[in-house]
Amino acid sequence: MNQNFWSRVLPFTVFMAFVGIEELMRHLHGQQLILLDTKILYPLYALKIFSVAAILIFYRKFYSEIDIRQWLQIKTSALSILIGLLIFALWIHLDWSLLSQGESAGFDPQTISEEANRYAFIACRLAGAVVVVPIMEELFWRSFLLRYLIKSQFTTVAIGTFSWFSFLVASVLFGLEHHYIVAGIVAGALFNLLLYQTRSIAQCILAHAVANLALGLYVLQTGQWRFW
Repeated sequence: MNQNFWSRVLPFTVFMAFVGIEELMRHLHGQQLILLDTKILYPLYALKIFSVAAILIFYRKFYSEIDIRQWLQIKTSALSILIGLLIFALWIHLDWSLLSQGESAGFDPQTISEEANRYAFIACRLAGAVVVVPIMEELFWRSFLLRYLIKSQFTTVAIGTFSWFSFLVASVLFGLEHHYIVAGIVAGALFNLLLYQTRSIAQCILAHAVANLALGLYVLQTGQWRFW
């Protein structure tokens, strides 16, 4: 596999590996096979975000499809922001419990007694959700997978090329990545549609960042930690 492949797949793989480790620790704790101090999950999250960010920085020269100058296109960026807010609204207002992966424990920073550490974690959580995750996921789902499902030599496929197969498979897999599966499928479909409309990974990153920022602020305001 070449650098174009690994630069988009490795950040996502590392991210999901950390998610798998966290879920395994929670499962073993629930089965009383290990005694887990949940506070260890906070530095684990920080390590996950810094690791993924480091990989993205290392491969940054391979991400020519990310052109943030496209954010200066006011009408297009306004559409991206609206899509992000729509996804946020769907995520919190609709009942997706029929197809969810159990009850989400989420991250509750109020369990961190030291004020400085609590605010540091909140800052890390927001930075991860608003900066690192949108870049990492849009590179994997919209830049890599949507094109790879059309042709294995994905860099020869133009950004925003549509096929029903890639659209449906990527939308469903995006949903399966998330705790609330149906909400994730809807979000994945909307991000895909935004890409087809704008042919811009940068605009998808913007929409994703807006959705995650709105959700983060909502969680901090309401204490609905299951969304985190």
